[in-house]
Amino acid sequence: MASLPLTSIILNLALLLFSISATPHRFQVGGDRGWVKPTRNGTQTFNEWATSNRFHIGDALYFTYERDSVLEVNSHDYQECITLNPISRFDDGNTLFLFDRSGFFYFISGEQGHCESGQILIIRVIHPSKVEPPEPATPPKDGGGDGQDSDDSSPSGARPSSATELSVVSYFIATLGGTLAFI
Repeated sequence: MASLPLTSIILNLALLLFSISATPHRFQVGGDRGWVKPTRNGTQTFNEWATSNRFHIGDALYFTYERDSVLEVNSHDYQECITLNPISRFDDGNTLFLFDRSGFFYFISGEQGHCESGQILIIRVIHPSKVEPPEPATPPKDGGGDGQDSDDSSPSGARPSSATELSVVSYFIATLGGTLAFI
């Protein structure tokens, strides 16, 4: 019966992780400073910031700015800082941009000289099917062995990994929780 509290903890953690991963996030571009032209002593570029985050379909970018604009552009216009033909133009000072697909999104400032000064941003939105769990490890053969890899790479008799079991448990708990919420 000592495993019951451990199982309960694991199930609660799985539910928590599932709910966190399924919740869309709103990312504040530029933090407290917002969408501004970078200064020479800026500590982090917008693209450095973007690489430290993972963006998913349903997430959103929140741009705050004054006397500026945000342009969503194609890759070529991003590379060349061309502001003439944006996909979308925002100039209200408070822009919420929702990611509705996976792939790359390119943003530049619409103010003259700002793009060339580094007020640019590339976001890669991850497609759900491209995030794959690692392959389960093949368990060692019975009888101990010397810890070295063997020639037998057959997965027959291999148990599912704990990640697979946790994933199944997470799905079951989420489904059960959703069912109970409607009752």
